[in-house]
Amino acid sequence: MSPRLPALNGPPIGFGHRGAMADAPENSIAGFELARALGATGVESDVWLTADGVPVLHHDGKVGSRLRRRAIAITDRSQLPDDIPSLVELYDLVGPDYPISLDLKDPAAFGAVLDVARRAGPGAERQLWLCHADLAVLTDWRPRTTAKLINSTRVQDLPGGLERRAAELQQRAIDGLNLFHRDWSGGRVTLLHRFDRLALAWGVRYEREVAEVVDAGIDAVYSDHVDRMMAVIAEFYGPSSSG
Repeated sequence: MSPRLPALNGPPIGFGHRGAMADAPENSIAGFELARALGATGVESDVWLTADGVPVLHHDGKVGSRLRRRAIAITDRSQLPDDIPSLVELYDLVGPDYPISLDLKDPAAFGAVLDVARRAGPGAERQLWLCHADLAVLTDWRPRTTAKLINSTRVQDLPGGLERRAAELQQRAIDGLNLFHRDWSGGRVTLLHRFDRLALAWGVRYEREVAEVVDAGIDAVYSDHVDRMMAVIAEFYGPSSSG
């Protein structure tokens, strides 16, 4: 079958959310490796900067037991648990030409993330997707990188509505908008595309949810269930779309 509305630049990227979170520990090298084995055409993670300037992949940015939690931002890399990978380790696994989407929970990590990507290879920065909720932060980053910059938020948090945000993204050269999958419809995706902005959907779990956003012309999907996500994308775009 073909999608009711096409994606802007060919088959949507299927990002394995925090690796292959449904089947492996989140934000782990094993999870990222499994995501690729299951056909993901990109991987997603959260990035934080350690006290000694190393970007590492972790969801909430705090480590330790419940009563002795400490922030990664005040902890040296050598003091973190061994199962928390660095961004360098992820690039060592996937290489410079594989799409990586990073939620920069700590904006201070931006410069170090770019340094790692640029050292990984000449194509790495172009395959990097950097997500943040604050449009002002993304605007500040824009002159400093060729990576794709993505505004990640909810539709109810857009003052002035979706069309105004699409226009702002275009004016500021921010590449796209990442919304919860239920926030999208064919009309809303088409609106983003009219401004030549990419539409991305997060929180997708079931095949029918993947099908709904892919059929609506979505440009990238984030899912814990990589096998489901890539099977549906292949139904709409053919087996080659799953790598």
